[in-house]
Amino acid sequence: MAAPARAFRMIAVRLLAASALYLCVSVTISVTIAAEPYTNIEQAFTREELHETGLDGLTPQQLARLNQLLREKQESAYAGTASGSTADPPAREGQRLAAMDLEPRIIKSRLRGRIDSWAPGSEFRLENGQTWKVLKGEAKLRQAMDAPEILVVPGVAGRWFLQVHEDYPKARVYRID
Repeated sequence: MAAPARAFRMIAVRLLAASALYLCVSVTISVTIAAEPYTNIEQAFTREELHETGLDGLTPQQLARLNQLLREKQESAYAGTASGSTADPPAREGQRLAAMDLEPRIIKSRLRGRIDSWAPGSEFRLENGQTWKVLKGEAKLRQAMDAPEILVVPGVAGRWFLQVHEDYPKARVYRID
C-alpha cells in the first residue's frame, strides 16, 4: 500500500509543479513581451532549456495547447481585457491543466528482454514502444529479471523516474524516442 501512496504524492507534486511552471511562464511572457508578437516555446528556448524544464517531454498536442494558452494570455494582458489580475481561481486553473492534458500519469509497461543492472547511459526499451535512458542512478540486481514490469513515474519539474522493482532505487530517466 505504500507504493500507491508514494505515487499519489508524486502525482500531486507534479501537478503543483506544472501549475507553477505554467503560471510563471505565462506571467513572465505577458509582462515582459506583451507588446511583441508571441514566440512559440520551442523557438524561444534552447534544446537544453526545454530538457531542463521537462518541456521536451510534452506531446505535440500538449505543446500546441500550451503555446495557444500562452499566446491568448499574452494577447489578453496586452489588450487590457484581463481584470487587472493574472491569477485565476484554483478551480479554473485545474480545468485549464486538464484541458492541456498535463495531468501527470504513471506509465506502466514491461521491459523488453533481461536486466541485471543499470547505470547512467543505460537504455530501457519497453513493450509499449517507448525508450528511456538513465540520466542518474545505478543499481546491480541481486538476481537478473526477464521482462519485468516497469513503472515510469513523473517527478518534480518534468523529471521522470523508472522503477524496476519496489525494493530497488529508481533511476532518473528521460525519454529518447
